[in-house]
Amino acid sequence: MTLMIREVRRGDPADAASFARIRHAALPFMLFTPESIAYDVAHAHPDAHYQPLLALEDSEPAGTAQVGLVYDSPEPGQGYVNVYVHPERTGRGAGSLLVRSAEERLAAAGATRLFAWVLDAPANRAFDEKRGYRAARSAHFLRLDLAKGTLPPLQSPPPGVELRTGADFADDPRPLFTLDAETLRDEPGDVEREFTDYAAWLKETWHHPLLDHELTSVAVVNGRPAAFSAARTDGGTRYGTVMTGTARAFRGRGLAKLAKNHSLHRARAAGYTEAFTGNDAGNGPMLAINAWFGYDVCATEVQYVREVGGSA
Repeated sequence: MTLMIREVRRGDPADAASFARIRHAALPFMLFTPESIAYDVAHAHPDAHYQPLLALEDSEPAGTAQVGLVYDSPEPGQGYVNVYVHPERTGRGAGSLLVRSAEERLAAAGATRLFAWVLDAPANRAFDEKRGYRAARSAHFLRLDLAKGTLPPLQSPPPGVELRTGADFADDPRPLFTLDAETLRDEPGDVEREFTDYAAWLKETWHHPLLDHELTSVAVVNGRPAAFSAARTDGGTRYGTVMTGTARAFRGRGLAKLAKNHSLHRARAAGYTEAFTGNDAGNGPMLAINAWFGYDVCATEVQYVREVGGSA
């Protein structure tokens, strides 16, 4: 058996399809499509040093790695390496080779700290611990059966609040950028991030092929976006909310819950049958909101971290 690692080739539909297929098999609770993988490769910020990798086992794609720097963090040198091997090809060395290659690339790019998400299973945790990584925070994947589940009834917005969709901001999405940037600062995580580059946000978030402008819901107060629930869809039956939040001045009024319920009802009406989301394990308020909607935890990931001091 021969193993080799190479980058996902820009403009190669077969590579993008292989990466998406392996990720879907390993992480069925996240949305990946060949189009989204190809878009990420083509539009990554140069400072991110983004290098998605494929492991080939006897020339057949067997594993994947997302590799890059968190370029929008105020603290430089924060790297990530998220390795997932096809469930039918684990234990044959593809994961080890991917990690080694990723660490070498990140060291060359100036990484001083590496973060890695792994599914919470003994073998996966042992894999990272053997390589000098230590466990940090954890997060849950949640699933809601839109076809059979019962959503909370829709409620009319309170006086002064209007519900709109992301599509209503097509001519000028900057107000949504401002709201997204504010809510990001309060998102639980071990790596601080800041949205300050509007052009980058347009490319990486607003124009991303998975973002569904019609199903993204926005609660507007006196003309200002106050809360939102950003929706992604895979073009089939799967829907996911990737960010739900409220501007600080409007919290405590149930606006995020209102926006998310609006989006979920419209997603079900549009024919989506599965809804996914994710929450930091310590984010009790958001976990409670998602339990109210009927989401169940379907898997847990653990984030591991390793200090590398400029070399891996």
